[in-house]
Amino acid sequence: MKNTIYPFGTLQYIPIFYVIWSDDLLSVSETNVVINALNQDELLPEEDKIVLKEWLDRKNPPSDSELKKWKQLISSSKVKLIESETYPLTSFSKKLVVAYGYESILNENIKQIEINLGIQPNHYNHLFDVEIVHKKTSNYYNSLEIDTILKADHSKEIDSFRKFLSDPIFQWDIQRDKEKFREKVLSQVKILANKGYGAMAYPKEYGGTGNMPVYASIFENLIYVDASLTVKFGVQFGLFGGSVQKLGTKQHHDTYLSDTGKAKLLGCFAMTETGHGSNVRGVKTTATYDKKTDTITIHTPGKNDNKEYIGNALHSTMASVFAQLIVNGKNEGVHAILVPIRNEKHQLMKGVSIEDNGYKLGLNGVDNGKIWFNQVKVPRENLLNKYGSITKDGNYYSDIKNPSKRFFTMLGTLVGGRICVAKGAISGAKLSLAIAVKHALQRRQFNDNIKIQEDLLMDYPSHQLRLTPEIASSYVYHVTMDHMMKLYSDETITDKRKIETQAAGLKAIITDFANDTIQECREACGGKGYLIENRIADLKGDVDIFTTFEGDNTVLLQLAAKGILADFKTEFNSAGFSSVLRLVGAQISDKLATINPLYINKVDKDHLYNPKFHKHAFNYRTRRLTYTLAMRIRDYIKKGVPSYQAFLKVQTHLLALGKAYSIELAYETFTNFTDNISDEKNRLLFQKLGTLYALHEIRKDTGWYLEQGYIGGTKSKAIRQRVERLCTELRPHIEVLVDGFGIPEHCITAPIAN
Repeated sequence: MKNTIYPFGTLQYIPIFYVIWSDDLLSVSETNVVINALNQDELLPEEDKIVLKEWLDRKNPPSDSELKKWKQLISSSKVKLIESETYPLTSFSKKLVVAYGYESILNENIKQIEINLGIQPNHYNHLFDVEIVHKKTSNYYNSLEIDTILKADHSKEIDSFRKFLSDPIFQWDIQRDKEKFREKVLSQVKILANKGYGAMAYPKEYGGTGNMPVYASIFENLIYVDASLTVKFGVQFGLFGGSVQKLGTKQHHDTYLSDTGKAKLLGCFAMTETGHGSNVRGVKTTATYDKKTDTITIHTPGKNDNKEYIGNALHSTMASVFAQLIVNGKNEGVHAILVPIRNEKHQLMKGVSIEDNGYKLGLNGVDNGKIWFNQVKVPRENLLNKYGSITKDGNYYSDIKNPSKRFFTMLGTLVGGRICVAKGAISGAKLSLAIAVKHALQRRQFNDNIKIQEDLLMDYPSHQLRLTPEIASSYVYHVTMDHMMKLYSDETITDKRKIETQAAGLKAIITDFANDTIQECREACGGKGYLIENRIADLKGDVDIFTTFEGDNTVLLQLAAKGILADFKTEFNSAGFSSVLRLVGAQISDKLATINPLYINKVDKDHLYNPKFHKHAFNYRTRRLTYTLAMRIRDYIKKGVPSYQAFLKVQTHLLALGKAYSIELAYETFTNFTDNISDEKNRLLFQKLGTLYALHEIRKDTGWYLEQGYIGGTKSKAIRQRVERLCTELRPHIEVLVDGFGIPEHCITAPIAN
């Protein structure tokens, strides 16, 4: 077909100009984007540049007759616009010039206009009276490659486990009878144990491989089968078995660990109490040593001092009970003691009472219960005595003399459970996102042109904005928690307090993120998301509790903040506060640097996408909150307010600091990981995901940054626009990104996802 109206140079830009003038997309700054692209086009004849720039004059826009010529030109070409291509309009322009007899050339300047203006199919589907070939996704990236990057050093083990999950016993279905549900989950746990997956983190001599990171990967992948199975698995092998492994000594390992890993010995982790919640140090259950009988008596002193919400309570024969250890009349603090709770006939032991917690919001395949102990005697050897023991002559002994340090050392060994909870929550978010995205790539709704199909949900900017940042966050948090598990598993790191602080804050922000994401996915799927068969409803109920077990998030954020104030070195209590304040004062004695006024409203792409800007913003927030928090506490104490009361007065400040620090830590961890991806194409993709995460988080805290004068209104607006544009740029790859999570196809059973 011969074009007699426009020369090649002008013709190639017409699809772009047609879109931006038909929808009046051009602002002053966006006009400059197009002009810059034209100026950089070295192959564009000068006379064509003059014409194109005239078409950019907002005071004298192209006439209606000119627009009709453009439309006729496009329609007559019979070129198909493919909405799923990475750069649809750029590709369309390339095919348009070929249709009119010119040589095919991909103009990078046109691509830059498409990118920088954020133009997407939803802007122009209604403009083209041509057949549109609808495709869901681009194949530019490979989901298997992405998944391999995420699996890092454990691809072989993870792939093998995911394949094993295709066994029909792991097929998800709707469960409404908790008794049947619990029996099914128990049978699944036993099958996993028989295959050696339960003992994975235990030493080789007890049936394991000593590989805690792989165990954690198994845990997070089990969410794709069912969260009740995940939690039951974690309680049996991680909490109960982990307490024996981490708090016990060789005698306990030899006696209990192998049978625990094989699920021959079913156990529970009895820490939390009804009346004391997250205050582990304040539990009321007592474990009193009797020198005459060489036994320890476990007792529940009051009605609300019972153990509460104990997973595996109805199936177990033994409990790892956390209680105040009293030796020779002295309270030596909280220790763990192994207490038989049922005999070989599964009858309750004398003095043990257990009640079913009943139906819950979710996780009804887990047998949670309440436990009371009435003068229950166990041998002295049942004390898990790695950090504190009772000698044969009846005296208490510990290498760690300071009771506070001993307590936190004991709890620090169990941080692996907290890391696993965060990893499991991420998997819940991932599965919800995969279902919601796959649904949005099939479900169509609204269009004012009756000649073409309705628009895909995923093509609406609002839909992209509600799901794409959450996908980016899932990648960031996955990498972060893998790194945390690697640190936790490093035996050369003997002091786990810094890791405990970091894990506390990350667990809090990640489980909150997971719940928010699952809710967003439910709404993004409309009524279909409300149906049980589509999995999201169950995930909502199941993952909800992740915000409060293994530590209530509000408490954990305060713990993280206190750890920051203490620089992970000073025990944080009222007696040690003055040393904490001196430390913080030394750290920030140089005060915070004044932000350059030019920086406040710097809005160019290179700056806003630069990790240096993101890191500076996150670090500024953390340092500023640390400084102002320390000063507030100091001022209260100077006025004579007791330190405990001073902390109550700044509680919301503590929460803000804990969250700010955790976000900074996650981003720093992710960028370090991304910089080491060898393949450039995938490295650039991960960097884009990191950029979206960072700008999205800064955007959520815009109010604070504006209050502090760190950014101005112009920069705030630019950040918002960049978040939206990044979502648009990632739209063609959205299904590849959720497939990159590595969720086995046989686990995505939701009808709306298929």
